[in-house]
Amino acid sequence: MKGLNMKKIIIVLLTTVFVSQSVPAMTLTELVDAIRKSATESSAENKQRISEFKGARDQQQKLLNNARNTLAALERRTNELKQEFDDNEKTLADLETVLHERSGNLGEMQGTVKILSGDLRSRVDNSLTSAQFPDRSVFLTELASQKKLPTIPELKRLWLEMTHEISEQAKIVKFSAPVLNGEGEVEQNVSVIRLGAFNAYDMNGNFLTWSAEGLSDKGILYRLPKQPTGKYKSMAGTFVKAAPGTVVHAPIDYTKGTILQMVVQTPDLKDKVKQGGLVGYVIIGLGAFGLLLALWKFISLFISGSKIKSQLKNKTPNTNNALGRIMHVYTDSPDSDIETMELKMDEAILRETAPLEGGLSFTKVMYVIAPLLGLLGTVVGMIVTFQMITLFGNADAKSMAGGISQALVTTVLGLVVAIPLTILHSILQSMARNQTQILEEQSAGIIARLAEK
Repeated sequence: MKGLNMKKIIIVLLTTVFVSQSVPAMTLTELVDAIRKSATESSAENKQRISEFKGARDQQQKLLNNARNTLAALERRTNELKQEFDDNEKTLADLETVLHERSGNLGEMQGTVKILSGDLRSRVDNSLTSAQFPDRSVFLTELASQKKLPTIPELKRLWLEMTHEISEQAKIVKFSAPVLNGEGEVEQNVSVIRLGAFNAYDMNGNFLTWSAEGLSDKGILYRLPKQPTGKYKSMAGTFVKAAPGTVVHAPIDYTKGTILQMVVQTPDLKDKVKQGGLVGYVIIGLGAFGLLLALWKFISLFISGSKIKSQLKNKTPNTNNALGRIMHVYTDSPDSDIETMELKMDEAILRETAPLEGGLSFTKVMYVIAPLLGLLGTVVGMIVTFQMITLFGNADAKSMAGGISQALVTTVLGLVVAIPLTILHSILQSMARNQTQILEEQSAGIIARLAEK
């Protein structure tokens, strides 16, 4: 109470001072009324403030209670969710165990499907049937790379692609496809005949082969720049022009291109001659000249021999042959003595024998020189081979192939030229010897008849 009275006294004093400063002087009664009125208003204001403070306190308590209730509810919900999460974790672990047990065979199936898809993709990419059915490897690539289990439609399509490839390998089909020619240009819509998965030909009988890389990472057919030998080319031409239903022979490469590439790379006669180098060309030139000379000599001896045989049947000498000219020596001087006539006959025989034997010695020289030139080419080829060994070692067989080919080809060329020239020289020499023997026999007969007279 004392504290309250002191507050009132202080308020009254402050009010008095304030009034004394703000308003004019008043009476004591007015001052008391003013103080009483001021005290009443202060008491009412204080009560209002206390009331507001109590209301705010009650509101804060209510909010605090609500917050505590919410926190308790959330804690209970958290415990419930935690328990539910733990239960779900246990259930998930159990389900994963069951899934692992049940999907064991499916996992093996997925691996098998991926392996089959990859293997089939490789076969399809390198198969000749892809020239007719492109873009088949897109599905197989996706199936081989996916990590999920294949679906039933995907398995059915995989089976369909496998059976389709098998069935197409047993068909002879005509279709249109782009073809890469030897100049590097792509010919569009070329008519192609495919013989299973083994060979393909255009309508001119040219062999086509399949390249999985091709242009722009796509496979393409390309025409071999060098076609096989005439036998296989002829069979291919007959095959592509045969009417449907007819039976013809066709070249088949069961290795699907390997043997065909080897056949194409096998050097023909022109390539083999080229491998002989300069020595090989010299041997061929020598052989050609020797053959022409032997042919000319054979014709000459054959004509002269025919004339001599005709002269043997005719007693009248004819100067168009060697025997006639020898007989004419006797008819020109029938009264000559034996010694003179014998000398004249010997001279005539020598004069006629020289043309008969002319050129034979040169043919002999050529068939002796030919194998020597072949030996020279062999030595040159071996020198080249040893130079390649010195530069690149003996691990690279291709670097040594050129020299070895030159050595062998020149040896073969020398023997090929020498053998027929030897045979021809022997034949020509025999023909010349027979004709010379006839001349000597007839000359001896003329001398004998003159001796009898």
